[in-house]
Amino acid sequence: MTAQPIRVLLVDDQPLLRTGFRMILEAESDIAVVGESGDGEQAVADARALQPDVVLMDIRMPRVDGVQATRQITGAARETTPRVLVLTTFDLDEYVVEALRAGASGFLLKDVPAEDLVTAIRTVSRGDAVVAPSITRRLLDMFASRFPATDSPTPANLAHLTDREREVLTLVARGYSNAEIAAELVVSETTVKTHVGNVLTKLGLRDRVQAAVYAYESGLVQPGAL
Repeated sequence: MTAQPIRVLLVDDQPLLRTGFRMILEAESDIAVVGESGDGEQAVADARALQPDVVLMDIRMPRVDGVQATRQITGAARETTPRVLVLTTFDLDEYVVEALRAGASGFLLKDVPAEDLVTAIRTVSRGDAVVAPSITRRLLDMFASRFPATDSPTPANLAHLTDREREVLTLVARGYSNAEIAAELVVSETTVKTHVGNVLTKLGLRDRVQAAVYAYESGLVQPGAL
């Protein structure tokens, strides 16, 4: 039985960029572009109508920007919410952290190589994040203290975690990979994956990016902490 292709919605206010992304993605047999939106308001409507698996979202757009659109899309009442992959021109765009808070699963630069774009779409569709741990930490360190939390998680939620799970969450937020966490705690990578999975489940988080944001906003990790 052939697997269903990954359904992608392209959102950007520049038609030429949408065309370029479409050409790249439609060359892949396991990816189908189901629609294009020219701004955030249209993206929200199209996401509801077309039910994509992944939304490739421009962050700076007229009317409704990518942050607002992401918040509305990831909070939509449907059985499986689309994963949002944010596009930005600058690798230290202050809107990126806000988009991650809003529910995005990661971000890409608009000049990303074609093969990296395709890989990112596949990765996000599987439920993983595409922001490298080191970039996650750098972004959060630079911007987490500059913006008030919009929906700050209740610190008491941390009580649901075991001491080891709190350790793992702290290291995830500090940019450690699973292999690095395993080395730091002297456990296997399989054990680390189990702990990360438990953390996400107990806190109701989608992926490592949201876990990192949670760790900062709950006060478990402070911006700039080593």
